[in-house]
Amino acid sequence: MPVGRYTPFVPIALPDRTWPDNKVTRAPRWLSTDLRDGNQALIDPMTPARKRTMFDLLVKLGYKEIEIGFPSASQTDFDFVRHLIEDDVVPDDVTISVLTQAREDLIERTAQSLVGARRATIHMYNATAELFRRVVFNISAEECIAMATRGTQMVMKHAESHLGDVEFGYQYSPEIFTQTPTDFAVEVCNAVSDVWQPDAGREIIFNLPATVERSTPNTYADQIEYFIRNVRDRENVAVSLHPHNDRGTAVAATELAMMAGADRVEGCLFGHGERTGNVDLVTLALNLFSQGIDPQVDFSDIDEVRRTVEYCTGLPVHPRHPYAGDLVYTAFSGSHQDAIKKGLEALEKQAAAEGVGLHEVAWEAPYLPIDPHDVGRTYEAVIRVNSQSGKGGMAYIMKTEHKLNLPRRLQIEFSRAVQSHADADGGEVNAAQMWDYFDNEYLTGGKYKLVKASSSSQDGEHEIHAVVEVSGERREVSGRGNGPLSAFIDAITERGLVVRVLDYSEHALTTGGDAQAAAYVEAEVGEGDDAQVLWGVGIDSDIVTATIKAVLSAVNRSVR
Repeated sequence: MPVGRYTPFVPIALPDRTWPDNKVTRAPRWLSTDLRDGNQALIDPMTPARKRTMFDLLVKLGYKEIEIGFPSASQTDFDFVRHLIEDDVVPDDVTISVLTQAREDLIERTAQSLVGARRATIHMYNATAELFRRVVFNISAEECIAMATRGTQMVMKHAESHLGDVEFGYQYSPEIFTQTPTDFAVEVCNAVSDVWQPDAGREIIFNLPATVERSTPNTYADQIEYFIRNVRDRENVAVSLHPHNDRGTAVAATELAMMAGADRVEGCLFGHGERTGNVDLVTLALNLFSQGIDPQVDFSDIDEVRRTVEYCTGLPVHPRHPYAGDLVYTAFSGSHQDAIKKGLEALEKQAAAEGVGLHEVAWEAPYLPIDPHDVGRTYEAVIRVNSQSGKGGMAYIMKTEHKLNLPRRLQIEFSRAVQSHADADGGEVNAAQMWDYFDNEYLTGGKYKLVKASSSSQDGEHEIHAVVEVSGERREVSGRGNGPLSAFIDAITERGLVVRVLDYSEHALTTGGDAQAAAYVEAEVGEGDDAQVLWGVGIDSDIVTATIKAVLSAVNRSVR
């Protein structure tokens, strides 16, 4: 390889750096740029409907600063900004942000997009890196500073003209900060600050982007500490980070730069963004969580977050992604499984000794940095989670389009069926096709069919009477158990079927007089070498009937 063509990045000299001795003790201010930086880098940018879904997710997770678009760059972005404002969907405590270049016509258009907002920030940038000034724009250092200060004046002018009732803020980015001589970046930002005149009620945000990651993370931290030492009006300046992941070290660079004193972090969920992506907000937040620091955002249902992001972006989350990947709470190695099992048993003993629940004791377990339960997952020791990319999107569509909240292992099982159809038929599987696949796989057809059923209970014992059609012949069955499910298993056992229920869940599909419920049963059907573990699904207005249908669904699938 022609290694001689490349020269090492030259770091700033900071022999008296202090950040290595610092500790991160609280979450930064977060800004999500999923709807701007993340969206512009997608193969197929989000539709307005998917943008709205993403915005609603970010609000639900607790993000208080959200960059929602580049309204001067396209009518689509402008219209989306107007939609959020005019439909009054932005909570009072959320600040929306929009990006613009340092041109007056674009700045005015940007200000116009924010008319009627409660809280908004205009984020302006211009290129300060020597390479970009020389090769891309052919401007001098003096012209670069003039562009930044003139742009700031235009932001103030058009904000005054259009945004008088808006709680308005300003953010400036010297792009690319990491490839700009740090002294010059300070000079440009101080010149911008002289125009803006920050004070106690008038913050300015200086965003310091590693738009292209070129150095080791410690070098970025040195640059941030040097900038903080030398920028004026530090008490009224929010120092913001915007790292990309070109070297694969964006998370580390961000954490070290937070140690160096940065106040704010910009990034995307699961690291979406140009090229290798922006810094990953999910990993950063849960890294804090793993250290006992409140991240101020809620990832307690990580699978729902992942499914929604996959649906909005059309891109899969890697199965080895920290905290959220399909495989991160799964051990395949026997020694790992044994160590985790013993660790969980020790926690159970500790909880019992302390008289508290398992999920209330201090977490310490081999190979698991956090309790999977805290992000809505479980420890999966023996289940090989299918890593095909369609599973997350499939589960999301089944929930949003068909109201079925499939249990995790059922998602895995059904995803294989969907993938099989997709491989055979080619093309995209839409929501209607997916329902047809699900209906054929779990709900219709088969040797066994429930005709009717009734149940009763007395003194904690349940009794089931049912009529089941077997290959067209009706048969009456009866059974007893400690619940309707066990009573029906008892009934069909009397008829020679061997079924053992491994997992069960249910939920309402609709409300009102014609409400429907869904039941999901994971069952081992058969015995010995002929036993199969399969899921069954039942839907009915009566939950007991839905449960019986789910058992027969699993039995029918075993026959098929």
